[in-house]
Amino acid sequence: MTPPSVRTGHHPADAPWVRTRLRTAPGTAWALALLVLVTSFLAALFPRAVEHQAIEGLRHDITAADPARSVLELNSPQPSLQLPPAEREAAVRGAALKTVHDKARAALPAKVRPGATDSAYGFRTSRPTPALERWLPRPEGADPQLNYASVSDLRGHATLRSGSWAAVRGPVTEDTGEVEGVVTEETAKALKIVPGATIAVPTRAGEHLTVRITGIVAPRAPRSTYWSAEPLFRTPALVPEPETTPPSLDPPRYYWTATVLLPQDAAPALLGSTGEPEMFWRFAPDSSALTATDVPGLRSALASLENGPGLVRLRAVAGDDAAFRTDLDQILAGYDTLRTAIEPVVTVAAVGAGTVAAVVLLMTAGLIGGRRREELALLRARGGSLAGLGGRLLAETAVVAVPAAVLGLLAALPFFGSARPWPSVAGPVAVAVLICVAVPVGAVLPHRRPRLPGTRDDLMHARPSRLRTVAELTVLVLAVGAVAGLRRRGTTGGGDLLLSAAPVLVGLIAALVLVRLLPWPLRLASRAVARRRGAVGFLSLTRAGRSSAGGALPLLALLLALTTAAFGGSVLAGIADARDRAAVLTVGADARISGLLDAAPLPARLLREIRAADGVRQVAEVQVVSGVPLPPSADGTSMKKAVVLGVDPDTYAELARTADLGTFPAGRLRAPGSKDKAGSTVVPVITSPSVAADLGDGPRDLTTPAGDLRVRVAGTLPRTAAVPDHEFLIVDTAALTRQWTTTLLVAGDPDPKTLRAMVRHAGKDISVRLRAEERATFVDTPMQRGAGGIYAAAVVAGAGYALLAVLLSLLRTAPERTALLARLRTMGLTSRQGRRLLVLESLPHALPAALGGLLVGWATIVLLASGVDLAGLALFNGPGTTVPDAAPLRPDPWSLTLPALGVVVLTVGAASAQAWWAGRRGSITELRSGDPR
Repeated sequence: MTPPSVRTGHHPADAPWVRTRLRTAPGTAWALALLVLVTSFLAALFPRAVEHQAIEGLRHDITAADPARSVLELNSPQPSLQLPPAEREAAVRGAALKTVHDKARAALPAKVRPGATDSAYGFRTSRPTPALERWLPRPEGADPQLNYASVSDLRGHATLRSGSWAAVRGPVTEDTGEVEGVVTEETAKALKIVPGATIAVPTRAGEHLTVRITGIVAPRAPRSTYWSAEPLFRTPALVPEPETTPPSLDPPRYYWTATVLLPQDAAPALLGSTGEPEMFWRFAPDSSALTATDVPGLRSALASLENGPGLVRLRAVAGDDAAFRTDLDQILAGYDTLRTAIEPVVTVAAVGAGTVAAVVLLMTAGLIGGRRREELALLRARGGSLAGLGGRLLAETAVVAVPAAVLGLLAALPFFGSARPWPSVAGPVAVAVLICVAVPVGAVLPHRRPRLPGTRDDLMHARPSRLRTVAELTVLVLAVGAVAGLRRRGTTGGGDLLLSAAPVLVGLIAALVLVRLLPWPLRLASRAVARRRGAVGFLSLTRAGRSSAGGALPLLALLLALTTAAFGGSVLAGIADARDRAAVLTVGADARISGLLDAAPLPARLLREIRAADGVRQVAEVQVVSGVPLPPSADGTSMKKAVVLGVDPDTYAELARTADLGTFPAGRLRAPGSKDKAGSTVVPVITSPSVAADLGDGPRDLTTPAGDLRVRVAGTLPRTAAVPDHEFLIVDTAALTRQWTTTLLVAGDPDPKTLRAMVRHAGKDISVRLRAEERATFVDTPMQRGAGGIYAAAVVAGAGYALLAVLLSLLRTAPERTALLARLRTMGLTSRQGRRLLVLESLPHALPAALGGLLVGWATIVLLASGVDLAGLALFNGPGTTVPDAAPLRPDPWSLTLPALGVVVLTVGAASAQAWWAGRRGSITELRSGDPR
C-alpha cells in the first residue's frame, strides 16, 4: 500500500523540539521556572522596598519634626508709618491678611503646598514687652515679658474652658485704649491669670493699651503647627536674662514669657505698641504626596523662596520687606545625610545576595548541561552544529524563563505601592537574560572538542589554564581597587557600585584561592589515610579529590553568603555599640541625679539614701559650678567661661575609668598642691584642651562662687563624665572654700522606681536621668527600620540561595553517590559506614568553606572598617547632642562564627539525609550492568 505522504506529496511533520523536550522532562522545566520566578520576584521587589522606605522616611522626617522647624513662615513688618492711619489699620485686619495668605500659598512648592486646616496668619508683637502688674509671678524678681498676637480662626483650634471668648467691641483703631484677649490653660496656670484680669501694654506715645483677659482656652491639637510653630502661643517659658557686657559674675535671673491671644480684628490696636509688631503667615507643609525623587527640586524651590526669584514673587504679594523663613531645608539635608549613610550598607547586602543568586543560577545551568551531556554529545556526533544546539537550548530555556520572569515582576508590583514601577523591570530582565544565556553556553561549550569516554576533570590533577589565571588576576585587581577606594573615600559620599561590591570581590578572590589551594591538603590527607586501616576514610578523601575542578561556584556562593551575613551582623552590632556609647556620654554614668540646672545643692539625706540603695555600686559626688570666667587673654579681648567640677579624686577617677570617660590618675588631682614663690597654695587641676591652652603652664587665679583658687594645669582630658559637652576644670573638692554637692553620678543597676521615689521625696526640682532610658530613646526612623529589614531580608535570601547552592552541588553528584553506596553495600558496607563515607566526603569542601567564610568575613570588615562610619546611621535620631566622635565598624564574633557553623551543620545534615534516603531505596537500578556511573 502506498504511504499517504507519497500520495499527497507531503513530508511527515517533525515533532517540535521545544514541546518534546518540555514533555520529556517536565520536572526540570517546572523547577527552573520556580527558581526564575522567585529570583525575579526578589530582584523586582528590592528596588521597590528601597524606594518605599526612602519615601516613608522622608514623610516621617517632615511630619515628626518640630513644627517650629518644618513650618513655612512669611513675615512682613507693620505697614509704613508714612501711610494714612486708615490704610495701616486696614492692612492688618483679617480680610487683608487672608488675601495675602491665599496668594502666598499659591506661590509655595506644589509638592508640599498645605491646606488651610493647619495654616495661620495674623498680627503679633515680635519683641516681648514687660508686664509691670504686681500680681504676676516673678520667680527671681524679674518682670514677666509678654507677647500679643491676633491670630486667625482661634475658635476653630481651641476650646473655651472658662470665661468667654474675646470679642471686638466696635471699630478698633491704633488709638483704641482697651481690647479683649484670652490665654491658654498652661499660661493661666503659670502666670496666675484669671478671667477679668487686665494687663497694660506700653505704646510709643507713652500711654498704655489695656488688654482685658476674658477667657481661658485649651488647644484642640496642641502639637499641631497652629499651636507649636510658636510654642509661646500654647506654653509659657522660663528664660534667663540676656548676658551683659562685660559678663556679670552673678548667675542670670529667670523670668516668665508668654503670649496673649487677641481677636483677629483687634490687630490695629497693636500698631502703636513698643513690641515692634509684624504680620505673619504660617503654612504647615503637606508631605503626603512627596517622594524621594522630589527632594532636590524641593530644596531648590525653598532656596529660591528664602533668597531668590521665589522671594521676589512673595514680596510682590506681602510687601517689599517681607522675609521667608523655614528650617525645612535643614530637615531635607538631614534626610539626605541619613540616606547617604544607609544606601552603601544596603547596597552591600543587595550586591552580596544578588551575586549569590547569580551563582545559583549559573550552578543550575551547569546542572542542566551536565545532565544532558550524553544527549548533546550524541547530537554533536551525528552532525549537530554548536550554533544549532545552542539555539535549541536557548528556545527551551526562554519558553520557561521569560514567562516566569514576567510573573515574578507582576507579583512584585502590588507590594510597596508608593514606589515607581519602572525601576523594578531591570532585575527580572537581568535574571531572564542570565539564565537564557548560561544554559545554552554552559551546555554547548564542553562539546567544542570531542571528549574521550571516562575522562575526568579531577580537582587533584587539574591545572589552571592561562585564561583562568588572567581572569583571576583581573578580579584581584578589581577587588584591591575597590577596597583601596573604600578605605580612602569611605561611604560618606554614597559610594558607587564597585565600592559596594568590595566584599563580594574579596569573597570571589578567596574562593578562587581556596580552589587552588584545596588539592594540597587533600593530597597530604590522602597519603596519611592510605596507611591506616579501614576503607571509609580513604574512599571519602579519594571521592573528594575526584570532584570537578570547576567546583568554585558552590564555594563562592557559601563564601559570599557568609561574608554578607558577617558584614550585616557587624553593622547591627556597631550600631548598638554606638548608641550605648552615646547614652553613656549623655548621662555620664549609669544614673545621674542633679539639682535644678546642676546648680542647686542636693540634700544630705538623699546622698545617704542613694548610697544605701540596692544595686548601687559606687556614687561620685560632684560640685558643678557653671559660668566661671577664665583669666583674660594677653590682649584682653577674650573672656571665656568654663565649668569648675569639685570632686573626690579617688571616687571620680574610679567612676571615669569604669565608664571609659576620661581616665586619669587620682594622685595627679589630689590637693593640697605645691606653693609658689609668694607662698600661695597652687591647686592642680585637670582641664579640657581649650581651657589648658587659655590657662597656660603657670599658676593662674580663678574667682568662683565656691571660693578663689590659684590653679596650675596638671593634665588634660578630651571629655569628662560630669559635663561631656562643656569646657571644664576638675579640682579636688577639698581645695574649695564653700562646698556643696549638686550632682550624683551613680554606677550600678539601681531600681528606677526606687531611685525616683527617693528623689521625689527629697525635692521637686531634682532630676534623674538613667543610661538605660537614654539608650531606649534611640528609636529607629522608618528609613532606618526599613534599611534594617531590607538588609535582614537580603541576608536571609543570600542564606537561602547558599542552601540551594549546597543542595545543587549534592544533586549534581547524587547519582554517582547513590551508585557508589549500592555497590559498596554488596561488598559489606553497613548503613552507618555509608553515612560516614558521605559525611567525610562532604567535609573537605564544607570545612574550607566555613573557615574561609569566617576569615574572609573578618578580613573584609577589617579592610573596610576605616571607610565605614556608622555614626550617621546609628545616631541620626538620637535625642541629645553628646555623640561619640566616630562609630567604626568592628567584627562581631557571633556574626562570624554562627553562619560558619551553620554551613558545616547544613552540609553534614544534607549528606546524612542522602545516605539515609539511598539506604531506603532499592539498588536494582544502580547495579545494572554497563551503567557508566
